[in-house]
Amino acid sequence: MISPLAYIHPDARLGNNITVEPFAYIAGDVEIGDNCWIGPGAVIHDGARIGKGCKIHTAASIACLPQDLKFRGEKTTAVIGDYNDIREYVTISRGTASTGTTVIGDHNLLMAYVHVGHDCVVGSRCVIANRVSLAGEVHVGDWAVIGGHAAIHQWTRIGDHVMIQGGALLGKDVPPFVVVRNDTLRFAGVNKIGLSRRDFTQQRIDEIHEACRILFQSGLNYMNGCEEVERTVPQSPERDQLLEFIRTSQRGIIKPYASNRE
Repeated sequence: MISPLAYIHPDARLGNNITVEPFAYIAGDVEIGDNCWIGPGAVIHDGARIGKGCKIHTAASIACLPQDLKFRGEKTTAVIGDYNDIREYVTISRGTASTGTTVIGDHNLLMAYVHVGHDCVVGSRCVIANRVSLAGEVHVGDWAVIGGHAAIHQWTRIGDHVMIQGGALLGKDVPPFVVVRNDTLRFAGVNKIGLSRRDFTQQRIDEIHEACRILFQSGLNYMNGCEEVERTVPQSPERDQLLEFIRTSQRGIIKPYASNRE
């Protein structure tokens, strides 16, 4: 159902069984897949590529112009995967000349007032809570949970299965599988509950925990810690993913565990 009170540019390419509510705006260089719902007052700008089964709620703005002084009007995109729930007042900027696109994966929940900056890459099955802001070129892995009001610095990487506590002001990379404290931005443990809910075996969770104990609680620096993990923790895809993430970090890794607040 398409409301007569919505504006849809004649060049826009819409799939089957799409609902567009009153006062929504859809520009010309837009593609929207089957079975999407576009809420009242939502704005879909040029460059939006939206998969199937997405819900775009009231006043969300998709593929809006980048908030980047280097942007010169180049033709870029914001690519949204399938079955995403994008809530009220979310803003997702399209890319710049840096990478050309902003990418959101599948089955994500972006709660009200989330901002995703230009050239970001967000994986699949993430929960990004209210008023989280991702600056430009942030990379977020799959199954990440970011608590409300967190702010993520430009170029920061967040690994798979990470949980970041609400209100964090994050400027360092977060390796996979860990929990980050919002007050000191330190390692606070392994995301055991999240991993168990995603069918990780107890043995694999224990191996991840041992690797993180060495990396974040042994007093070794991270490079020496990686070598110790390789010597003592059984090889697995998760172990290797954790070590590769740390060794390739450009911004540096979050601080290790500390029992007392700094």
